[in-house]
Amino acid sequence: MSTSSDPLATYPVAAPSVPPPVFTSQRWSELTFLHWPVDPEAVAHLYPEGTRPDVFADGHTYVGLIPFAMRELAFVVPAAVPYFGDFLETNVRLYSTDDAGRHGVLFRSLETERLAMVALSRAMLGIPYTWARMRMHRNGNRVTYLGTRRWPDRGVASEIVVDVGAPVEPTPLETWLTARWGAHTRKAGRTWWVPNEHAPWVFRAADVVRLDDDLVAAAGVTPVGEPLRALYSEGTVARFGRPSLV
Repeated sequence: MSTSSDPLATYPVAAPSVPPPVFTSQRWSELTFLHWPVDPEAVAHLYPEGTRPDVFADGHTYVGLIPFAMRELAFVVPAAVPYFGDFLETNVRLYSTDDAGRHGVLFRSLETERLAMVALSRAMLGIPYTWARMRMHRNGNRVTYLGTRRWPDRGVASEIVVDVGAPVEPTPLETWLTARWGAHTRKAGRTWWVPNEHAPWVFRAADVVRLDDDLVAAAGVTPVGEPLRALYSEGTVARFGRPSLV
């Protein structure tokens, strides 16, 4: 936690460059960011060894519910994987830090339409992808995300409907939540850091028209306060580097 009046005074707002080789690149499109405050002590047991909840200046950590479309997914070489490189995804994530001072995310679940992604991501990196039936559609400024899990915990569902509004500047807390340059994960009894980089987000306001979600509760997380304002972004391109041990 920063002792400065500016909570971002020592925070890496800009992404450090991912050292080669690039493990994967991908375009994240049509994202909505929903966040709630969480008691850090209530979720500390969910974090892998060597990591802990990242806590903002307000004393809270946060849980994010983020639906979007994955596009142009590529591995190693800069060419999108046909068919498997485009799919919908909704993730539930917590916010993590480690003794090296890295600020990342800890995924609790990642819904996806592609069963192959579930098997590959779980096997290679221990990232908890889940297989789901998903749809997204846009009518004017209204965006609807629908999903029902197939495996594991069949039937867990989420429906999110937002109306996209005018451009907005992020608050310090919103920057802290969305300027995340890696993920912590647990695989083969060890904790790993997977670095990433992307351009700064460009946000628009998002008015939540409907939210009927089981995913956050299924992830073992209970919010302790009112939701933050919702944000929408048309997206950005992200690059991921080689995982390293924490």
